[in-house]
Amino acid sequence: MAPAPVEPRTPEQVQAKKELICRNLQETVGEDRLETILKERDVKIYWGTATTGKPHIAYFVPMIKLADFLKAGCEVTVLFADLHGYLDNMKAPWELLQLRAKYYEAVIKAMLKSLDVPLEKLKFVTGTDYQLSREYTLDVYRLSSVVTDHDARKAGAEVVKQVAHPLLSGLLYPGLQALDEEYLGVDAQFGGVDQRKIFMFAEKYLPLLGYKKRIHFMNPMIPGLTGDKMSSSDPDSKIDLIDPPAAVKKKINKAFCEPGNVTNNGLLSFSEYVIFPFLGKREFEIKRKPEHGGDVSYATFEQLKEAYRTEIIYPLDLKTAVATYINQLLAPIVKEFQSKELKKLSSQAYPVANTKGGKTAEPERPVDISRVDIRVGKIVNIEPHPDADSLYVEKIDVGEAEPRTIISGLRKFVPQDKLDGALVAVVCNLKPANMRGIKSHGMLLCASDKDHTTVEVLIVPEGSKPGDRITSDMFTDPPDPQLNPKKKIFEKVQTDLTTNAGLEVTYKGELLRTSAGPLLAPSLVNAAIR
Repeated sequence: MAPAPVEPRTPEQVQAKKELICRNLQETVGEDRLETILKERDVKIYWGTATTGKPHIAYFVPMIKLADFLKAGCEVTVLFADLHGYLDNMKAPWELLQLRAKYYEAVIKAMLKSLDVPLEKLKFVTGTDYQLSREYTLDVYRLSSVVTDHDARKAGAEVVKQVAHPLLSGLLYPGLQALDEEYLGVDAQFGGVDQRKIFMFAEKYLPLLGYKKRIHFMNPMIPGLTGDKMSSSDPDSKIDLIDPPAAVKKKINKAFCEPGNVTNNGLLSFSEYVIFPFLGKREFEIKRKPEHGGDVSYATFEQLKEAYRTEIIYPLDLKTAVATYINQLLAPIVKEFQSKELKKLSSQAYPVANTKGGKTAEPERPVDISRVDIRVGKIVNIEPHPDADSLYVEKIDVGEAEPRTIISGLRKFVPQDKLDGALVAVVCNLKPANMRGIKSHGMLLCASDKDHTTVEVLIVPEGSKPGDRITSDMFTDPPDPQLNPKKKIFEKVQTDLTTNAGLEVTYKGELLRTSAGPLLAPSLVNAAIR
């Protein structure tokens, strides 16, 4: 029996759905195709996420858009890209991927419930449910016969770790994501703007296999609480979805929130893309004592932004309000995850190292250079230490909101004017240490001869900028947030840091470099790096 004919939609109905679908997106590619589909039926959209790191509140940014899609009547598929997560430098052990997919499903359902979204048109799919099929595998081979190495690298540049000698798995990643559009039977794919190159890759290559182009919706990337991108690997940058209210307040109070700064403000961005859509027609309220200006409220984000820019409201005002709204969002999730089943799932999917009570500890990461956070820094100010003849006190920009104070023992080796304004290599994840009454938040790396009579500041390659990571192509895992001084990790790594005959800095024979080139010593060959 043929399906009943669908009543044509009015232009007003099409426009209303389109506005809700495209609200707060940074970019849409294929708007004409979107309007054509909306005139006849609802759109089928998929959003994929690799089941690796533990979801945090930044996931509310895509969830708000999934909520918009569902409210607009779209059919939404959430893809748990377990195979993609494994291929992307094996971010998650294979044996944990299935458990993490279950955890992600529970979390996403809880998040959407907290947003009061109907879930009838939402479905979940795991990548390995279809990506290991004969048909999909043959299409991977067909795609590999037309895709160039250059295009595969370019497509994954923003989302796959880029090294001089990439693993084949990372080059496959963009092609698999493109094929997912066809095998999930959708009209559109949604993701962050960091996915744009993969989306354009799909637009180019799917038609070569005889498949149609899809629409692509792109969300902006919002800064984290430290001013950088919110990340699972940076505990100060993110709030867990099951953090209690006190922990939320503590992390929000530590957030970077410069008075009047509206361009790099994670709290304002979260307000724009999550809190205001969550509030709907309700106003954004800030509770203050009468002596601090009294209560205020804002109907639109633009009003809030302008009030912050002109310093009508202050960082503490914004932090207090954002913490309140985040706790409102998290309350139903925290409550749901109090169940024994979800507590068990959480501990299985993300096991915590524990050697007490006979429990098996999660394996310790190997000790290598990847665990050390070495970055390019620029010395923006340098003064002699007031209480130590051999020390300098430097202010060094390492790509963070504020320069770090770092103490170095270079005063007897390098003139002050040679260091002022210089680019240097800085270890950024050592535990801060007091040095003659001043706390040092890092360490400059230098080359030194055996007698420590000659010490040279390393030469950072031209074109590098503060905050660029310095590492080896063979050791690309994320660094530890902070090195545990009791485990002597840096000291163990340091024994294999030397210069070679070409003055290049090496770790176990592998060059240390930024994306602009290798790190060099001015003149010391076969020298220790300290």
